[in-house]
Amino acid sequence: MKKILSLILIIFLTNSAYAGDKIKKSGFITSKVKIIKSEEINDPKNKIIIIYNHGQNSLDGKGSDCTWVSSLRNKASLVDNEIDGKKIMVYNLCTNKLKGDQPGNWWGSGKIYEGKTKLDKRVEANLELIEKFVSKGVPRKQVFISGHSCGGLTTLLFLSRYPKKIGGGISYMHACFGKLSHEYKVKKVGVDKALEKFKKKKPGPYELRMRQQDEIKNNLEVPLLAFTHPKDKYEGLLSDWMDKIDLIERIVISQDFKIDGKACKKKSPSDTWNVKKGHNMDQGLCFQYYNPKIKEYISSRIK
Repeated sequence: MKKILSLILIIFLTNSAYAGDKIKKSGFITSKVKIIKSEEINDPKNKIIIIYNHGQNSLDGKGSDCTWVSSLRNKASLVDNEIDGKKIMVYNLCTNKLKGDQPGNWWGSGKIYEGKTKLDKRVEANLELIEKFVSKGVPRKQVFISGHSCGGLTTLLFLSRYPKKIGGGISYMHACFGKLSHEYKVKKVGVDKALEKFKKKKPGPYELRMRQQDEIKNNLEVPLLAFTHPKDKYEGLLSDWMDKIDLIERIVISQDFKIDGKACKKKSPSDTWNVKKGHNMDQGLCFQYYNPKIKEYISSRIK
């Protein structure tokens, strides 16, 4: 009986740890990754705001979860850092409840996407939030957009559509079309053949992906940072197109699972992301190695 009770207790504590790791609402975060209830901004002229966009973690409009502590920990390490006398604030933007215009079965239908996608609506949500911060007195050039995975792609799309509305952007592991690099064996067959297969199998998603990519290539007017990893099963080996855009400073994090010779580790067992998957390398503690680079980029944009 004692063994059964012990087992139940272990399961409860484990689940509680994971449950506590979930973040379900928008708001500014502290350096300890807690959501601040108040959205008041003291001395707004001397604040730098980084908006963080989470990845896609549920079906359109049906998710109650937003992101996880483990996803925000590295971003939180920038909170209250000073750049040219201005303090950094980080705002977690939850857009999980937004829904695209096409029905859920569109992905396999082969049809061209009509109407606004969930990403389009996420871009608009960011614009609305930025205008809110600007109305509070934060200089526009001191507001930055960032995001991981689908949030990274949201970042790229925002900067291609509203280059004059913001200071700049930081994209982490942009992706929103599944594990393309892995599923279509890019490493083995090459980019062109892999994309040909994707086009044949999923013509609708292929067209949308290429449309978004062309939009970024043709309309980007603001310098941005983009982090990728070759072992990212999503877009890792499909990101070379970024190198052809002068305004994108693409940083290939590493070729393995180390940064600056140090293994990327999770903070604790409750961290949900497995950093030994390239897609989540920006979530490991070792990624803070790039904080000086991020601050250098922000400094160059607020002058």
